[in-house]
This record gives sequence, C-alpha cells and structure tokens, in this order.
Amino acid sequence: MPRSLKGKVALVAGATRGAGRGIAVELGAAGATVYATGRSTRERRSEYDRPETIEDTAELVTAAGGRGIAVPTDHLVPAEVRALVDRIADEQGRLDILVNDIWGAEKLFEWDRPVWEHDLDDGLRLLRLAVDTHAVTSHCALPLLLRRPGGLVVEMTDGTAEYNRDTYRVSFFYDLAKAAVLRMAFALGHELGPRGATAVALTPGWLPSELMLDLFGVGEENWRDALDRVPHFCISESPFYVGRAVAALAADPDVARWNGTSLSSGQLARVYGFTDRDGSRPDAWRYLVEVQDTGRPADATGYR
Repeated sequence: MPRSLKGKVALVAGATRGAGRGIAVELGAAGATVYATGRSTRERRSEYDRPETIEDTAELVTAAGGRGIAVPTDHLVPAEVRALVDRIADEQGRLDILVNDIWGAEKLFEWDRPVWEHDLDDGLRLLRLAVDTHAVTSHCALPLLLRRPGGLVVEMTDGTAEYNRDTYRVSFFYDLAKAAVLRMAFALGHELGPRGATAVALTPGWLPSELMLDLFGVGEENWRDALDRVPHFCISESPFYVGRAVAALAADPDVARWNGTSLSSGQLARVYGFTDRDGSRPDAWRYLVEVQDTGRPADATGYR
C-alpha cells in the first residue's frame, strides 16, 4: 500500500465521476489535498446531463481522509484553467500530482461506424474533449508542478499502448483519441524527465462507472447481476482500483522508472500489492487478450 501523501497537492481534472472520482477519493484516502474539477456542479449540469457533481467528489475525498476542493472548470477554456492553476498556486504554493482524466464523450461516438458515416460534429467534439482538454491543462499546470522535483503526471486513457497498437477501438474518432493520450504521456515523459518529473499513461480495465451501472440496471453492490447479459463483465473493477494505482505511483520514491510508459491498474496491482475494495486483483487487459478476444467463454478465474 502507498505511503502517506499528506502534504501533497493533487489536481484531478475530470473528477466528477468514474475513474476520476475513484482517483480523487483514493488520493484523499492517502492524505492528499485534492482539487476536483469538472463542468457538472450542483447548480448546473454539463451537456453530459448526469447527476454526479464535483462537489460530491470533493466531499468524498474529505470523508476518505484528505481535503477535497471542488473547482468548476471547463478544460477547453484556457482562461478557466489558468485561473484554476493560479488558485492552487496561491492557496498551496505547489502541485505534486496532475491527473488528466477529462473525457465526457460517451454519448458522442458510434460503435463500429466508419469515419465517413460517423457524425462529424460529434467526432470532432469527442477529439476536443479527449485531447484538447489534456493539452490545455498540461500547458497551464506543468510550470507549477515543476517548481518542485518529483512531480507526477498521469494521462488517463482506455487501453495499453500494446493492446491499442494491434486492436481497433470502437471507431475512428474513439481510437484516435485514446491513441493520442497514450502518445501524450510518451511525449511528456521526454519533456518532464530531464526536469525531475514523471509522466505516465494509465488505463483501468472494464469499469463499472455510474453510466455503465445505470445502463445494465445494477448498482455497486449487485453488479454481478449483469453477468447474464454481459458475461465478460466478470472482469470489471471499481473506479477505486485505478485510484489506488495512482496513489501507489504518487507515493513511490522510484516512480521515475515508469516515465513515459503505458501502465494498467492490474499491472500496477501486481507490483505494488494493492487490491480492489472487494479484495480482488483484476487483470483486465490480460483477460481481454487471453479470454474475451479469443472467443473463450467468460471466466475470470485466475484473472482477479
């Protein structure tokens, strides 16, 4: 388990729900001060139109043992991101951990639809949400992160570099977005490494996010009830599993060994020894290659 992150300051960009919320909460559980950003607040929902809010996330961070601070931010607007970073600098004087988890595009991609048939406006909006937001946030936040040695940047994506290299992911726009984020971590590794910081790409496995649970008509406690309809859901992991992966990375004094690489929650669980909240240790990307993609019947035995 990670050492205490008390005294560390994190910015989780895109912390409203899903992996971002899980990461924010687990960083808080390790003692960090966490700025949770997003566009969904108690006063106004984004066009994503989900009930989760950044205020909820901040309260969960504080309840977990850290200090959660919600800051409404549209990461496509540089002025808002600069104001956010200025606030962190004024209030904390430092930034130790940056997690770029902005996404919010589940409603914009069309499964297995070729680019010439895909809605162009939706596809371009997806790229803006998934790629431009990360670039804007890094541009604005990295000077503060580099004030002290040892900073960590985590680029959240879907799929490892190895898996995505050989696998078509959903559609042209989705595939491009996830590949771009992987490459961002590689490029940032080259730029940050010589300056005393570390950048990695990180993917969770099959994630029962709030949206997925609603889609399958189940909750966190009874998610296994969805296995009759989606058998490979058996390998799923909670958002807190990848959150523990980020906390472990942030607490590792030798985190620079991962600089510029692509990592998964299951891979890091084997290295750092953490588990999901139910005590399991899912290894989704090995499962996908060895079971799901080969057409074998769903069976997570030996993979969690």
